Amino acid sequence: MKIVTEINDVLKDSIKSNQNIFVQGAMQTPTFLLSKLEEALREREDLVNLKFLHLHTHGEPFYIRDEFKNRCKTLNFFVGANIRKSLDFTQVDYIPCFLSEIPYLLRDGVLKNDIALIQVSRPNEHGYVSLGTSVDITKEAVKTASIVIAQINEEVPFIHGDSFIHISDITYGVYKNESLHYSKKLLPTENELKIGKSIAELIEDGSTLQMGIGAIPDAVLSSLTNHKDLGIHTEMFSNGIIELTQKGIITNKYKKINPGKTISSFAVGTKELRDFMCNNPSVELYPANYVNKPKNIAKNPRVVAINSAVEIDLTGQVCADSIGSHIISGVGGQMDFIRGASISHEGKPIIAMCSTTKSGKSKIVPTLINGAGVVTTRAHVHYVATEYGCVNLYGKSIGERAKLLTSIAHPKHREDLERAWKEILS
Repeated sequence: MKIVTEINDVLKDSIKSNQNIFVQGAMQTPTFLLSKLEEALREREDLVNLKFLHLHTHGEPFYIRDEFKNRCKTLNFFVGANIRKSLDFTQVDYIPCFLSEIPYLLRDGVLKNDIALIQVSRPNEHGYVSLGTSVDITKEAVKTASIVIAQINEEVPFIHGDSFIHISDITYGVYKNESLHYSKKLLPTENELKIGKSIAELIEDGSTLQMGIGAIPDAVLSSLTNHKDLGIHTEMFSNGIIELTQKGIITNKYKKINPGKTISSFAVGTKELRDFMCNNPSVELYPANYVNKPKNIAKNPRVVAINSAVEIDLTGQVCADSIGSHIISGVGGQMDFIRGASISHEGKPIIAMCSTTKSGKSKIVPTLINGAGVVTTRAHVHYVATEYGCVNLYGKSIGERAKLLTSIAHPKHREDLERAWKEILS
């Protein structure tokens, strides 16, 4: 690793037209490096056809602005809030792919990877740095990039697991301390708390949990204070695990893979979460192709996978990444964990959502709206939970599913759903 004090010249000299640039995401989004890259592109107007690859990032991405759209293209593996309105499937596009398989797109050269922009911790005495809170697809991006440019930031936590790279893997490093991208805690609504309690009743002592970010996963975790010996094997986690770990409820005692360890691929949350994870031997981060591999997930007993949905039709098809044709997130790891939990011994894959949107429309619908994509198929879906209860669709016929799903829809929509179902049958 060559340490530089001014990164601008490095960026101007390293980046060429027609290259792909990987950007680390979530809390670890390298804001400083991106700001310097923006400056470099303003000076090097000859640089064109640059493609940015990443999961969801935080902060405003300069390369989606109108002034850069003719020179830059964005390929998102997951569409974050900071980029949704700019998604046009031309200059700002989306690649649907299971999170477990995204590292293979880089490894196998399906997507070339010329430059990687990352943040890392300070090197330890052995010359290793940590990738911090986002190992996910970043580890593979470092392996496959021709040039790795790292921002060395004391705020980046030193995290156990497979989060380490050696300084010899980094081409250029620049020291710059700045805050990570922290998120506020979400306060669950009354309905979300009802869903949390309903799901908590399905969770047995000794279960291994997967949950995403959001109010419903946090509501579930807040309802587990009387449980024992829970484990965590999840693609990501947030602040909700801290209290349960400190109270001895999360012990990872009965896990068959990585026993005694809380396992994830990345984390999103507050500075309290960052501090909790830093140099904590009980928390380990691994690449997504390890964490999200269904066979690895299924090695643990009683895996309970909790995932959300935008809408679900009366046959059990789950749309989780779009509102119609408008992409709002991504395939992510939902199918990885739905499948992993379903083949786990006594596992329970759960789709959890409020019964209506903020505007009062039913999320349980006769048919998915035009353009909506199916993330979890009707053959993979098992449990579905709303504030009106939880039903198990596994082994149920199409007709039985329609009745069960109608029973947990908002009461004001049930008659319309029954009428629509009769019209479908006729």
